[in-house]
Amino acid sequence: MGELARALARTEGIQRRGTVLAHLMQLKQICNHPAHWSGQGGFTAARSGKFERIAALCEELAERQERALVFTQFREITAPLAEHLAEVFGRPGLVLHGGTAVAKRQALVEQFQREEGPPFFVLSLKAGGTGLNLTAASHVIHFDRWWNPAVENQATDRAFRIGQTRNVLVHKFVCQGTVEERIEHMIESKKQLAGDFLEGGADMHLTEMGDEELLKLVSLDLGAAMKEGER
Repeated sequence: MGELARALARTEGIQRRGTVLAHLMQLKQICNHPAHWSGQGGFTAARSGKFERIAALCEELAERQERALVFTQFREITAPLAEHLAEVFGRPGLVLHGGTAVAKRQALVEQFQREEGPPFFVLSLKAGGTGLNLTAASHVIHFDRWWNPAVENQATDRAFRIGQTRNVLVHKFVCQGTVEERIEHMIESKKQLAGDFLEGGADMHLTEMGDEELLKLVSLDLGAAMKEGER
């Protein structure tokens, strides 16, 4: 937070907006897993509440032989997530992101849609959020939240396609006491509005906040975070 405060003091205009977005993305990476932010590897589950929570959830799905779509906005965490979930399910899954060849994507979809297909499919939000029919899944997990709910809803709709015969549950992961939780509350409070916030302008809204308001947004509520860890 101190680093952000210093950066805000010496930037303005477009440069300030870029600085704010960069810091917000770093904080969201830390919420996913400290190794995601550091880039040094070592994605052990014990270091991330989200990794532990998705393991607990998917253990239940594995027992019931139900399948899941897992969406993240970050391409670089798709592989660690897939490795983690393969251990949980006892079987490998599939991964699709912006670097996946277009010619290969339909083959991955067909593989997942088979009756005995892989138990999970990890997808980057932008590459896998539109145009795919993935009705073999009965659970959709948003591992990290995007600040435009319409984009998330498009991704969720991959499981809600024509031919879906299952009930589909949607799970959204948020780290309590962090910037993730505050942005979620901000989005929820503005869902009634039809303005730019829900039309792709949420990031602009965040970057236009005053310094004091922004620093309050990103500050860690340690008490709330510790309560989350005790669950």
